Amino acid sequence: MNYNKKSVEDIEVAGKRVLCRCDFNVPTKEGRITSDKRIVAALPTIKYLMNHGAKVILCSHMGKPKGEYKPELSLKIVADRLSELLGVEVKMAKDVAGEDAHRLAAELKDGEVMLLENTRFEKGETKNDPELSKKLAEMADIFVNDAFGTAHRAHSSTAGVADYLPAVCGYLIAKEVGIMGKALADPVRPFVAILGGAKVSDKLNVINNLLEKVDTLIIGGGMAYTFLAAKGYGVGTSLLDSEKIDYCRDMMQKAEAKGVKLLLPIDTVVAKEFPSPIDGPIEVETVDSDKIPADKMGLDIGEKTRALFAEAAKGAKTVVWNGPMGVFENPTLAKGTIAVAEALAESEAVTIVGGGDSAAACEQLGFADKITHISTGGGASLEFLEGLELPGIACLEDK
Repeated sequence: MNYNKKSVEDIEVAGKRVLCRCDFNVPTKEGRITSDKRIVAALPTIKYLMNHGAKVILCSHMGKPKGEYKPELSLKIVADRLSELLGVEVKMAKDVAGEDAHRLAAELKDGEVMLLENTRFEKGETKNDPELSKKLAEMADIFVNDAFGTAHRAHSSTAGVADYLPAVCGYLIAKEVGIMGKALADPVRPFVAILGGAKVSDKLNVINNLLEKVDTLIIGGGMAYTFLAAKGYGVGTSLLDSEKIDYCRDMMQKAEAKGVKLLLPIDTVVAKEFPSPIDGPIEVETVDSDKIPADKMGLDIGEKTRALFAEAAKGAKTVVWNGPMGVFENPTLAKGTIAVAEALAESEAVTIVGGGDSAAACEQLGFADKITHISTGGGASLEFLEGLELPGIACLEDK
């Protein structure tokens, strides 16, 4: 995939109606937004368009309404919050691409902003229905995609509209593509990737793709136990993807053949059972990774492994991290994830954290401002690391 895409700055927007796909899929509770981070992240692109005289038509999904109108998933609360943040009224359409949306879009003046209703209220959105894409495109002259979190989905509002309009990226996608694209296509070496999370099956292709690119691959989290089993170690009652043991063995052989250093946990924090509740007290001990008791499960990396992984990260010039090292929601089992986050924060490398739990960990621990780039999309950043083409980016015009 070509990562060199045109952005809002490469196209004339003055006087044009611009359909801008954002990621306003914000968490809510009892009709209130509990975190407006995603709305704030979209502001630079929205303000650029407003300040340059565009008529701005924003759209996004929220939740999973499955093609039906659900009042609790209306974007009205997003329009209200945007109005506060921008200091101007953001007009709210009653529908996605119907009469009200078209009327409001036609009445927009230069520099004004409106928001369409939740795109997933339309059944055709997730099917990338050409009819819906066409109706959306009829309201605008230009399409801007700034929703990296859904760039791996070929939906009407993320990719389909680009069949009918000139398409460029906003600042969020430009940053993701610029930093992550460069890291994967032309990294400053040594290049270290750290993968965690629960299941090997979630990251099969990521591991395979990264072995073609990195100097060191570090594997922690629940997925490490399948690799340890592939080495012939007993893993007790730890999470085990038994159908993937041969795959892990193949990956270890591939790493050796390519001269890639593959690091696995050398010691493990074990307990009798998974913590319940997840953040409740739990009795643990640390054992070497080849001595996990038959009646215990590994739930975090041990102290020696934390030092080993941190040293590898600190010696790197580019580090990509995706997935926690243990059950980090539990304070007793968060030490491995904290150690990795700290190592990245202290490193002088270009540090990139894939979305989801690793991003949440960096933010909770207060390290976010010391990381070069925290991706805004969990699933999208994983597919990026897999080397897959992301429909919401592939559809944009090349520079």
